[in-house]
Amino acid sequence: MSLFQKSVINKYLKNLDNEKVSKAYENFQKFYGDKLRLHNIMQLKEENYQEGFLREIFVETLGYTINPDNNFNLTTEFKNFNDARKADGAIVATATTRGHVPLTIKKDVPLTIKKDVPLTKKDVPSAKKQLL
Repeated sequence: MSLFQKSVINKYLKNLDNEKVSKAYENFQKFYGDKLRLHNIMQLKEENYQEGFLREIFVETLGYTINPDNNFNLTTEFKNFNDARKADGAIVATATTRGHVPLTIKKDVPLTIKKDVPLTKKDVPSAKKQLL
C-alpha cells in the first residue's frame, strides 16, 4: 500500500517546476554522487553529520534557510513541546512547527517510520505537521 493516493501524487507532480526540480537534483547529485564522500558520511555518527545533512538536503537542494540566518524556516535540535525530547531538525513557519526531521543512520536497513519519534501530531494538536 502506498503512502499517498495516485491522484494526490499526480496533482502535485503537475504543479512542479521541471527546471527547479532538475536544478535541485543536480545539486543533490553533485554532493551525494561522490562515492568517496558517501563512504566518509557512512563512517560518521549521526550527530556528526546532522547539520551537514540538513544543510545539503534542505538548504542547498530544497532552498530552505537554516537558523541562524535571517528569516530562517529550518532549525536544528527542535525541542518537543510536551517533554524534554528533541527532533534533530524542524521546518518552522511563523513560530509554528510544520514538520520535523528525525535523523537516524542505519546501514542496510529499509526506511521505516518509528512510532517513538519526537514531535508527533499529538504533541501539538493545533499545528499540522509532517514527518519528513
